[in-house]
Amino acid sequence: MTTQRIVKLCFVAVVAAAVLASCASDAPTQERIPTVKIDTVRLSGGQSVATFPGRVKASADANLAFRVAGTLLRVPVNAGSQVRKGDLLAELDPRDYRVQLSATEAEYSQVKAEVDRVIELHERKGIPDNDYDKAVYGLRQIEAKLAAHRNALTDTRLLAPFDGFVQKRIYEEGETVGAGMPVIAMVGNDGIEVEISLPSSEYLRRSRFASFACRIDALGSREFALEPIAINHKANLNQLYTMRLRLRPDNSGAAPTPGMAATVSIRIDRDSQQAETRIPLTAVVEHAGGPAVWVYRPESGTVGIKPIRISEIRKNGTVVVTGGLNEGELIVCAGVHSLHDGQKVKPLPAKSRTNIGGLL
Repeated sequence: MTTQRIVKLCFVAVVAAAVLASCASDAPTQERIPTVKIDTVRLSGGQSVATFPGRVKASADANLAFRVAGTLLRVPVNAGSQVRKGDLLAELDPRDYRVQLSATEAEYSQVKAEVDRVIELHERKGIPDNDYDKAVYGLRQIEAKLAAHRNALTDTRLLAPFDGFVQKRIYEEGETVGAGMPVIAMVGNDGIEVEISLPSSEYLRRSRFASFACRIDALGSREFALEPIAINHKANLNQLYTMRLRLRPDNSGAAPTPGMAATVSIRIDRDSQQAETRIPLTAVVEHAGGPAVWVYRPESGTVGIKPIRISEIRKNGTVVVTGGLNEGELIVCAGVHSLHDGQKVKPLPAKSRTNIGGLL
């Protein structure tokens, strides 16, 4: 190939390159829209949820006993029997108490007759006031004794104090029981409670308890609303405070019964004096010699720079902001160093709970 031909080919190549470059420079350029991660500014220390294991119990749970001693004559109920208030649960042999009452009634009749005569004589000024006073005091004593023996006879019958179920028969017919010894264990059916134990840290926050709910392990995922009844203000040996909550009626399914295990959830309001705004450290950029963040404007899809004031940098990768941001604002927390004011951005889609990894 001659030298002249080579020069012509090189000239043609240069011209072609210039033409292509000219065409390329004349074509409109399309700006690349970066994808960024967006986060919402929130106050820390917001409403939190604490969970505690609990136990379902009857609102009325009592071990019933006689006020007097004696031999059990009959126990007409069994474990599981449903009873109404005033029904007979057990009865002692009343023989000795009837004899005792009969003797007291006879003594009362005698004293009452004598006192009536003394009162009549005193009205006629026939006896001194001292004898009259002794007679009246004697009558009051025998009246009190008579009332006590009548009560003792009545107390040989143990009656149900409320509607409910017999949980256990502790003694059987023919056994001798002392006064105050439990004979029947009974639970009421007029209400159900849940009992939990609070550690001291949660006990101190009890004024900020907002709402209560529980799930019964045996009844699946159903949630029952609870109402607080009382908190024991003295810790037990394990440094736990007992709290009782009333379970609201729910007729949508099987009802919980005493003895079932429960998980209680307590929603706790934040402390306004301790609330603070925390954002990721990755959202902070330097602007005009101070810290700032990129605020995302969803109506235009653009970002703008906003100076902030930082009071503390935490070891967990967050910073505490004391000024410049409002709760609910959207900020860019990833991809912040390649942005400029007014630039359009594309928010990173949130992770799907049903399409993890975006495979569909």
